[in-house]
Amino acid sequence: MSNSPDNFDWDKIESQGFGSGYSKSEKAEMEQMYGDTLTTVQEQEVVKGTVVGITDRDVILNIGFKSDGLVPVSEFRDLPDLKVGDEVEVFIEDQEDPNGQLILSRKKAKIVSAWARIYNALENDNILDGVVKRRTKGGLIMDIHGVEAFLPGSQIDVKPIRDFDVFVGKKMEVKVVKINAAFDNVVVSHKVLIEKDLEQQRAAILNNLEKGQVLEGVIKNMTNFGVFIDLGGVDGLLHITDISWGRINHPEEVLNLDQKVNVVVLDFDEDKKRISLGMKQLTPHPWDALPAEIEVGSKVEGRIVNVADYGAFLELMPGVEGLIHVSEMSWSQHLRNPQDFIKQGDQVQAVVLTLDRQERKMSLGIKQLTEDPWTKEDVLTKYAVGTKHTGIVRNLTNFGLFLELEEGVDGLVHVSDLSWTKKIKHPSEFVKVGENLDVVVLELDVPNRRLALGHKQLEENPWDTFESVFNIGSVHKATVLEKSDRGATLELPYGIEGFAFPKGLQKEDGTQVEAGESLDFRVTEFSKEDRKIILSHTASHSEVESSRATRATKKATPGAAPAAGDKKDKAPKVQKEADRSTLGDLDALSALKEQMLENEKEAGVKKLEAAAKKSDASNEDESAEEESNA
Repeated sequence: MSNSPDNFDWDKIESQGFGSGYSKSEKAEMEQMYGDTLTTVQEQEVVKGTVVGITDRDVILNIGFKSDGLVPVSEFRDLPDLKVGDEVEVFIEDQEDPNGQLILSRKKAKIVSAWARIYNALENDNILDGVVKRRTKGGLIMDIHGVEAFLPGSQIDVKPIRDFDVFVGKKMEVKVVKINAAFDNVVVSHKVLIEKDLEQQRAAILNNLEKGQVLEGVIKNMTNFGVFIDLGGVDGLLHITDISWGRINHPEEVLNLDQKVNVVVLDFDEDKKRISLGMKQLTPHPWDALPAEIEVGSKVEGRIVNVADYGAFLELMPGVEGLIHVSEMSWSQHLRNPQDFIKQGDQVQAVVLTLDRQERKMSLGIKQLTEDPWTKEDVLTKYAVGTKHTGIVRNLTNFGLFLELEEGVDGLVHVSDLSWTKKIKHPSEFVKVGENLDVVVLELDVPNRRLALGHKQLEENPWDTFESVFNIGSVHKATVLEKSDRGATLELPYGIEGFAFPKGLQKEDGTQVEAGESLDFRVTEFSKEDRKIILSHTASHSEVESSRATRATKKATPGAAPAAGDKKDKAPKVQKEADRSTLGDLDALSALKEQMLENEKEAGVKKLEAAAKKSDASNEDESAEEESNA
């Protein structure tokens, strides 16, 4: 045989060299066969490779290149069942390193493939699977095929999420909503997937929704004005006033988040897709169960649930309230703040004043539990004219003040009855609201519930004494309090005020008296009835003015002798002679009159000084009492 080893020419082969025995056609055929077994690869691309071997450190992969590549076993941790013959994607980092080795990476291949899937998902609105790695501020970080993506907290679910930690480690389907290629940031959403499902449920609910329908829902959110309830894809508002027949301050008093509740549809706005819900409407109205024995005049007891400026609301039972107007809290005629009488949460007894079961309204009163002070038997003797009392100033007006002697018994003190000596323009100049004031009863009108009171009547009228002290022609030291075009107001001794006209304000040197100066003034006119004293400084230093004042004094004094030098004396000569014969008697009478006036003046001064000392001692006692109380 020609192919027998015995007939093989070994010398011929050795002489020609390895591979030199092929013809050109044979070499071309062999090169083509070898080339068909190789794959052309490019760096920085992902290709598929076949596992041809696994060692403790590396996985050997054949990608159809002239040499096999090695990939660390650590990059296949997600494939614990990897075996020879499996195909995996790898990333070509380098076709040939300095050692002639093909460099591959499965980790980078996964990242490149993941980004390709992410971009494709964004363009085609595809759904991706991912795993929540950890929570971060404002949301979650997800691993999507090796790429980290951010899932905002607002995009996790359609309802607010209060605890993000429960999602860590869980798989979740998401959609890509935004990619920032410059920073390799990916934002995904799970909420959009839920909303699509809910949209169908919402459409079904809204199509079948009608007033009076009872639905089951879950409390989604709570506010101070009500709660939002998830009805299975659509939200409805349960207002705080529709939660309970009783009064509540916040929904959290009776409801909890994520609580399942039954509600009834009260109203539905198809255009705005707004649903108003009620919960109390599922139970009977408490007014329907109000006991029949409660009627006008009966006594009731309950809890104060609200206090307003005009009154307070008393809850007899949940859902049944009555208004206690501030005017029905006390017999006092002066309205005060309801907070002065009762506070929210107080247990209070009251009397039913009006009751309307149809309108479900009730008015109550507290003062009716006590006797009206004006109907008491002793009111005529207790507040008889002339009796003295002490009360609290409740209100001030331009014409006087109202004094409360006891709860429900008020009296008026006119501004003119506050002081004998001071001209008080407004009661605030004399006393303040809340202070105590001693008074005496001037008038009593029980049918009309009126009391006329006076403060100055507690003291003797000093003007009886002033008449003898400030007699016409007498001179007194006075201080100018204020000055105007009409004249000047003067402060005289013993706290009394006088008045001087402009012509009586001229000084001896011709200048005018100014406010604040203390000078001598002569009394030119005195009226006890009008409580008026007219004075003049000019008359204190001018002989003409002084003589006029003297004549005024004699005219005001019956039987006084005429002043010497008076003109127009047309008496007959016989009469003049008679006058001369009795001149000595008249002089004696005049001297006696002057002595009597002087004595009266001294007595009046002593009386006024004694009254002033008594008043000062009383003020000192009051000051000492206030200091001890403080």
